[in-house]
Amino acid sequence: QVQLVESGGGLVQPGGSLRLSCAASGSIFRIYAMGWYRQAPGKQRELVAVITSGGSTNYADSVKGRFTISRDNAKNTVSLQMNSLKPEDTAVYYCNADIRNDYGEYDYWGQGTQVTVSS
Repeated sequence: QVQLVESGGGLVQPGGSLRLSCAASGSIFRIYAMGWYRQAPGKQRELVAVITSGGSTNYADSVKGRFTISRDNAKNTVSLQMNSLKPEDTAVYYCNADIRNDYGEYDYWGQGTQVTVSS
């Protein structure tokens, strides 16, 4: 079994910052890409940012220059630093990881953490 546990969500004013973290634990041989997705009410889940095991990154156009994804391969963690937050960033943010273990290679998801940007 694999668990992804997120932390760091909350309420912040426009222009503020938040840092999300996600830790993977359990039966893990190797973690490939890790990323963050978000889903706003009434909208589909969308990719926010992704980082490969080698450190290559990719961002949604809407967050480029404001969000930074990073990971610690030794600790099996991924983080998302979110700056200059806007009301449209309000969503549930989900951690995702492509993990190989005893059972094969699968995508795993965290439970989600709410980010609300409002004055």
